[in-house]
Amino acid sequence: MNILNMNTSVLTEFDMIIRLCLGFTAGAIIGFERSSRRQVAGLRTHILIATGATLLMLLSIYLPQQINPERSGDPGRIAAQVVSGIGFLGAGAIIRLGNNIHGLTTAASLWFIAAVGLVIGAGMFIIAAIAIGLGLLTLLFLHKIERRIFPSQRFKLLEIFYKDNNSSAKNALDIIKTSGIEIQSEDINQGSKDKGTKLRLLVRVPATVDIAAVARTIKASGQVRRVEIKEKY
Repeated sequence: MNILNMNTSVLTEFDMIIRLCLGFTAGAIIGFERSSRRQVAGLRTHILIATGATLLMLLSIYLPQQINPERSGDPGRIAAQVVSGIGFLGAGAIIRLGNNIHGLTTAASLWFIAAVGLVIGAGMFIIAAIAIGLGLLTLLFLHKIERRIFPSQRFKLLEIFYKDNNSSAKNALDIIKTSGIEIQSEDINQGSKDKGTKLRLLVRVPATVDIAAVARTIKASGQVRRVEIKEKY
């Protein structure tokens, strides 16, 4: 079956503009959710990936029309390269902290939104809408269900920013251990004198511990500029 006849006989510039706008919208929806959780790959990254994947799919459909309208070509060839190539971007979103991995869900969302962009570029709008809905369901709600089913398995990424490089992390570590929080791994990054030291901890938080209160205690312990708490996805 000629793939050009599956949705429309000729792919016009108007069709391309509509599909590019839909790809942009799809990337913005998923990217907004990732940005709201302060993930390394957020709104702009997801928009660019979704729009770029849509553009490449449009190109793979458009070129056979221009070169030889009597033959369909192989639109799946470029799509296959997008699927494999997106792995490099996904790897950049994964952070290894000691023996633990952070950012797998964000990496998966990059791969997912690239697939959505390809589907939109192919003109499968209903399928794309359903996929986006399922993606949002997974990102927004399923992690809450996981936390209820496994309440004792909450993991957080705790980032402590010190005012200078001479500050000691001992007080913060003592506060964390005394509160009952278990440190899985830690990483210390000493920047310039103005930026100060950054302590990153992957911690396991019991359901009975208020990590926000612990963070406030750490900030009040002295020489701490700010404390950030991030979800581990």
